[in-house]
Amino acid sequence: MFVQITKEEFLKEISKKAWYQTNNIIWTIIFIYPLFSIIDFMFANGIWVQFFIIRLITDLVILGLYSLFQRKNYSYRLLLHLTLFILSATSALLCNIVDLQQLNIYYLMFSAIFLFFNLQVFWEPINSVIETLLALVLLGIFFRLFSQYPLDMVISNGGQFFFIIALISCLVPGARYKIIERDVRSQLLIGKSNEQLKDQYRDINEKNNIIDAQYEQLRKLDNQKNSFINIAGHDLKNLIGNIVMSNNMLKEDTYRLSGDQLELIGYISEASEKMQYLLNKLMDVKEIESAEMKFNLEIFDINAEVNHVFRGLVETAQMKNITLINNIAPFAIDVNLDRVFAGQVFQNLLSNSIKFSQTNNNIRVATSLQRQRFVFEIIDEGIPIGQYELDTMFNKLKTLSEASGHVESRLGLGLSIAKLMTQEMGGELSYRSDDNGNYFRVEFQVIN
Repeated sequence: MFVQITKEEFLKEISKKAWYQTNNIIWTIIFIYPLFSIIDFMFANGIWVQFFIIRLITDLVILGLYSLFQRKNYSYRLLLHLTLFILSATSALLCNIVDLQQLNIYYLMFSAIFLFFNLQVFWEPINSVIETLLALVLLGIFFRLFSQYPLDMVISNGGQFFFIIALISCLVPGARYKIIERDVRSQLLIGKSNEQLKDQYRDINEKNNIIDAQYEQLRKLDNQKNSFINIAGHDLKNLIGNIVMSNNMLKEDTYRLSGDQLELIGYISEASEKMQYLLNKLMDVKEIESAEMKFNLEIFDINAEVNHVFRGLVETAQMKNITLINNIAPFAIDVNLDRVFAGQVFQNLLSNSIKFSQTNNNIRVATSLQRQRFVFEIIDEGIPIGQYELDTMFNKLKTLSEASGHVESRLGLGLSIAKLMTQEMGGELSYRSDDNGNYFRVEFQVIN
């Protein structure tokens, strides 16, 4: 999160901080400066009343200037310069009219005023240097006008204290100014960062509300989907039951049927049993949505199952003048899988190839044993599906775009279900599409 401070924002905050410090200085002087008359009463008893009046007048002048600068919004620096200049003028005057014995006290009071100012003031160090020079000039002027003592006596009786303290205190504002500038910048950064965090928090809350609403909508859709599957499943069960019952009735009159008709009845019976098995699995919505599906594993010859699927789709291919080429390995390969689901994987892949292939094409079905793995391959010379639709095809309920001149609707359900079944049984399904057609490959671990 990047936070930036403009020059105007920084100067505005600096001005607020400077006025805050200025207020502290002015009101401290207004309340404390008249109390210096107590020291006047103790050490300059003869003229303490006059000193008290001078201090009161000084206070009133400073208060008037403060009110004017606040009302007119003048520079705080100018107000501080005028205030310190007035205090320096009165203090320099008092230092030059008191007796020699009290000089130390009044020079120390003058030094205390300078030290207080430089410890509290918020301005550049050059301003303190200027005020120190002005204070020395005022001391020099009032010394020439009012002092009765030689210069060396004045310096030895307190003048040296003021000079040292005033010069040393000029070093304080520089460090203080940098520290306060850094604090102001840090406070601005923290303030702006907090504002950005509040905005981001509001955005997150709004997005969370949107997500909650979408989640609720998806939950309702999921419930509707489950209800639809249950209703459709029960209806399909009834239809399959009717098929099974009708087929059983035909079996009772086998003496009237030819050999081909009996073979067809056998296909119907086997297909009905598979449909019932698959439907029972699909009806269990919780099982479908769980991390692992439960299969009825058994050891069987997977080449025999591929041959069975191949023979069942030969007539379907011939209806489109498509030639199925049998390159199925002539030996048994045993696997430990769910026979019905494995057969459904091959059925879905081969039926999709026939469905999407143009007439007068060849589709080659091959099986092999490679590194203790059974490999099932379909090499289809049909219309290439394309890499873009490849990713879409293996997502559930994704409709594929129509190929040029192709009129059959293309749903990714068959292939997505085949991939799901293959992965759930520990196998791998891969796909490739190029200008020569489409290629499917399924691998399963075999029994050693």
